[in-house]
Amino acid sequence: MIQVIPSIAIRKGKVVKMRKGDPSSEKAYDENPLDLSKRFEDHGIDVIHLVDLDGAEKGSPRNFHVLEAIANHTDLKIDFTGGISNDGDISSAYEFGADYITASSVAITNPELFASWIVSFGREKITLSADVTDIKSKKVAFRGWQKISELTLFDHLRFFYEKGLKYAKCTDISRDGVLEGPAFDFYQEILTTFPDLKVLASGGIRGVDDIQRLNDMGVFAVIFGKAYYEGVLKLKDLERFLIKA
Repeated sequence: MIQVIPSIAIRKGKVVKMRKGDPSSEKAYDENPLDLSKRFEDHGIDVIHLVDLDGAEKGSPRNFHVLEAIANHTDLKIDFTGGISNDGDISSAYEFGADYITASSVAITNPELFASWIVSFGREKITLSADVTDIKSKKVAFRGWQKISELTLFDHLRFFYEKGLKYAKCTDISRDGVLEGPAFDFYQEILTTFPDLKVLASGGIRGVDDIQRLNDMGVFAVIFGKAYYEGVLKLKDLERFLIKA
């Protein structure tokens, strides 16, 4: 069964969401990150994706205090991302309560370092974030999606896949925050090319039918945000995916 993972993106202490990664489209929600996390936990959610947008743009984490508060007051597993760029950052993330980390920019600027984390911290603890501006060029974005590399997604994934990468979060940024549905063909191509990769789909989720289709395709997990914050997707709708075996 696909894992459903809500995203909590933090900027300047507020829970926010953008359209297509555009900072000018950013919308803040009247939500406290800790209260929100507790609500997710109360409805049977096991894992949250905590995004430090300040850290992603600055190149080093800025919201460890939010991570620590959620870790100390819930039993949620936390996937922390945003600005992790060296061994100290990743060690601090774990010390403040992260169960896993997701990294993007360092995998582009220092691929050998990221590859070393797969070994030193373990492939169960590390997720590669490989997000593209559009699914035609498949150029990988980084630094909070504000920069575009010359790397194509499949070359990028293959480099780490051959070094033992187990988890990859892939977003079609053009669909993020617009509630127009995931790029299903995009995910099918990734699954076909890398059959042993656990893919986390992100971007475009409109409701449970989208999640069910990704589940039927064999996607490992889905990360959602805008649909919940805008009231399109209710936590009750997710119950079919939260049944414990």
